[in-house]
Amino acid sequence: MTINKKASAHWSGTIKEGKGTISTQSGALQDQPYGFNTRFEDKPGTNPEELLGAAHASCFTMALSLILGEAGFTADSLDTESTISLDKVGDGFAVTKAHLTLRGVVPNATESDFLDAANKAKIGCPMSKVLNTEITLDAKLAS
Repeated sequence: MTINKKASAHWSGTIKEGKGTISTQSGALQDQPYGFNTRFEDKPGTNPEELLGAAHASCFTMALSLILGEAGFTADSLDTESTISLDKVGDGFAVTKAHLTLRGVVPNATESDFLDAANKAKIGCPMSKVLNTEITLDAKLAS
């Protein structure tokens, strides 16, 4: 089974003065602005690293929910943050790291159950598989 989802980007102008917009098939993003200033100067708008982080955090959290369910657990809450690191490498830039911070409330799960499931999700979620970088995880089970 193949699932295809689409997103699009429009750009005009030079790299520093130019501007772009990003849209998604679902409409969750519609002509969302992005550009050099939103990527490197913290101006309002989005950027590829932020979008990658959102995709990674959501994919990982869904995968974790599946793995916990297969082990007989249902989470009350799973909160994940993904920090994507963009570093200067040689003459260009590269995504060098993705760090996941997870906090969860999972009734009846031990710390060991939780960490085992989180590590399986870290390795197995489709977005983790597409990232050719080091992925670290800081997971804590709350009671």
